[in-house]
Amino acid sequence: MSVVQAIADAHRREWARVLAATVRVSRDLDVAEESVQDAYVAALTAWERDGIPERPGAWLTTAARNKALSTLARRQTLESKLPLLIGEDPEPETDRLRLVFTCCHPALSIEARVALTLRMVCGVSTPDVASAFLVSEATMAARITRAKKKITAARIPYRVPSTAELPERLDAVLTVVHLLATAGHTAPSGDALLRVDLTERAVDLARMLHALLPAEPEVGGLLALLLVHRAREGSRVGPEGRLVRLAEQDRSIWDRDLIAEADRLVVSALRAGPAGRFSLQAAIAALHAQAPSYDSTDWTQIRTLYDALYRVWPTPVVALNRAVAVSMVDGPAAGLAELTALETTGELTGYHYLPAAKADLLRRLGRLREARDSYREAATQTDNAAEREYLETQL
Repeated sequence: MSVVQAIADAHRREWARVLAATVRVSRDLDVAEESVQDAYVAALTAWERDGIPERPGAWLTTAARNKALSTLARRQTLESKLPLLIGEDPEPETDRLRLVFTCCHPALSIEARVALTLRMVCGVSTPDVASAFLVSEATMAARITRAKKKITAARIPYRVPSTAELPERLDAVLTVVHLLATAGHTAPSGDALLRVDLTERAVDLARMLHALLPAEPEVGGLLALLLVHRAREGSRVGPEGRLVRLAEQDRSIWDRDLIAEADRLVVSALRAGPAGRFSLQAAIAALHAQAPSYDSTDWTQIRTLYDALYRVWPTPVVALNRAVAVSMVDGPAAGLAELTALETTGELTGYHYLPAAKADLLRRLGRLREARDSYREAATQTDNAAEREYLETQL
């Protein structure tokens, strides 16, 4: 392996661990981030000269911490730095948990949480984070800076939440990872349906969280959900980047190892106690993945799972997905009745999946003029070119 490859691999695998350890010593997110970046730059020369170390992460951690301490000593501001409440626990896993929970603190906006997690935990460059959010680099840099300042001003502690705090705080973390995966699963805009770079980052984060919190059922549920989606990625896009519906996907190219891993995680999560929203979504995704064909999908069980999901997470999007499952069990007229009732609430105005689902049910009922109107409405509401092309094809 070349030095460049070794550093790239260490960036992907070790960034969060190195940064978290450096934050614990420096008590300053900015100083820690700059020091870690300097450590990776220094590795280029040092590893070419001395060879790639046996433990690259340990080498980078030592270099980054030394750089941070040197910087703080020169500035003579150690005591006035970011008031993160840091313990003396040197365990790297604890450090990484602290970093994740700090970046995903509920006091920050959801946009700030996702941006800060990408930058600080995943090591994604600011231009790439900006690209993921479809904003300018300057806008994203300002957003990340504001988030860091909010951590300072709000005196957000750098620690793992207490047992009493964990449910709310963990849900915030899982929500960030799920949003990141969703943005990669279907890009909000642009020409490509997928953003594989984002789905990869989300799976990496979910795996890290599961390794750190293996007893938390919802962490396993989220990882299972993301693994099923990852297993199907190759079949979701056809020639020239065209969207391929689930019913038409080539199931022979699905990653069966990932699906089997997801199934084990789902079973474990459901056995651990009352099912949460991520475990139930994972169970639904696993049922789709286990069916030999679209026609053999166990829609009755999927509807039952959506009933349970709506009880624990009563959102209009869940209601929409449940209506589709109802249409597969009781017929398109039954599903359309539920969609019509949902439409009247106005909660999903502008959400293109509602008219798209309605159009499909109208088509199945032979009401083609109304179906065309709904397909047209859906096509005007999406900013993703692959989705728009599919909807226009249905027209």
